[in-house]
Amino acid sequence: MENMYNLNIERAVLSAIIFDPETYEEIAAKLMSHDFYLPFHQHVFTAMEDLSREEKPIDEEFLRTKLVTMGKFDEVAMLDLLSANPISNTSAYLSEIKAKSSKRALATLATEIKKVTIEDDLPAEEVMNLVEKKLYEITQNNTNNDFRESKEITLAMMDEIERLKALGNSKLVGTDTGFKNLNDKTSGFGKGDLVIIAARPAMGKTALVLNMALKAIERNEGVAFFSLEMPAEQLMLRLLSAKTSIPLQALRVGDLKDEQWSQLSAATQDLSEKKLFVDDGGYATIHHVRSKLRKLKTQHPEISVAVIDYLQLMSGDGREGRQQEVSEISRGLKQLARELQIPIVALSQLNRGVESRENKRPMLSDLRESGAIEQDADIILFVYRDDVYREAQEKEKEMKAKAEGKEYTSTFATKKEEDAEIIIGKQRNGPTGTVKLVFQKNFTRFVDASIAPAFEIEYEDADIPMQETQFNVDIPTI
Repeated sequence: MENMYNLNIERAVLSAIIFDPETYEEIAAKLMSHDFYLPFHQHVFTAMEDLSREEKPIDEEFLRTKLVTMGKFDEVAMLDLLSANPISNTSAYLSEIKAKSSKRALATLATEIKKVTIEDDLPAEEVMNLVEKKLYEITQNNTNNDFRESKEITLAMMDEIERLKALGNSKLVGTDTGFKNLNDKTSGFGKGDLVIIAARPAMGKTALVLNMALKAIERNEGVAFFSLEMPAEQLMLRLLSAKTSIPLQALRVGDLKDEQWSQLSAATQDLSEKKLFVDDGGYATIHHVRSKLRKLKTQHPEISVAVIDYLQLMSGDGREGRQQEVSEISRGLKQLARELQIPIVALSQLNRGVESRENKRPMLSDLRESGAIEQDADIILFVYRDDVYREAQEKEKEMKAKAEGKEYTSTFATKKEEDAEIIIGKQRNGPTGTVKLVFQKNFTRFVDASIAPAFEIEYEDADIPMQETQFNVDIPTI
């Protein structure tokens, strides 16, 4: 057990703070009270945290008073602490305390694994999830699972209010959605939020979330993207079209003018250096997503959002029916978002029932397997473009007329820019309502309605028919 702690090192670090309180902030940025082995040392460090927060001196007299108030004062242990030789360079000492703290946490985990595996006889999947979660917590030095007391919670909330105050009149307090109009309604996606974006086919379900991802990586944030339906190369094609304003159809066939090739080359180089991570294996369970995302977040703390495209393609264990599977998946995603402190954006399908209504704007009841998804989600957004239905209706009328041998002249004109709506069907901490966007079809790009630019560039090749081609771009995978 001796290799699990070193009391002399612990005393030296605490003594250094008492003799030079200016070092407290630097040490507190690297250690937490539970990193100390001796309970009295834990109490001393907690007392130091309180004194610092109260803007009181961290010296012998104030520490004694604070520890007495806490009911944790020990005269002998305090004398041992004060008699320790203070150190000037604490870096190596801090690393040693941290390492031994991790060792103790791993030893505790080993005991817990034996208990849940042998004594409790938990299923293997549950044991593996527990191990992954605990290991992630250890790597993040977050092994304290005790109840959070009112004092800590209120102080943390005051710190958050102060942070928001410092932002002035900015309405953005969470992760930037990439759209000003949507930020104004949601204040951004909150850390720990489960965000559902749902639509019927052809509405741009995937395009909207790719636009969000593009703007995030252009802010040098990291994005994890689980693509269960589309290869990574196709995702990159869409990102490049949105970034360069080169029509997607032209990129698909590679028939570009010289200036377009230069533009494409610069954009490709820029995106290749961004923190976009794509898992396009086409198969994912909640265990798969949990394991990969925990590992990725540990390796790349700059990850600010994770995307699942799309939720209904995720697999479950199949033991209790599909609705139960979706319930476990949505709950698991919500728990994972809270654990990693990032928003997780999951795309979702809508029921066909929306097609039978005169007003085809989606509602919460249109979500497939809606019960669990609606309950777990913090924000539910619906993508709606009226022109999609108008165009379909005109084609239906035209086909019907031809079948009857009649002439039919359509009054519908296909537009390169279409009005789009993001309907906020649910927002746990804010209002519902509708956000106006514009969808630029050639670039599969959404922009804010109020600041939509004129159609940037016209190309003669813009109407090249879509066809599948290979376009190889290196994308880092999870």
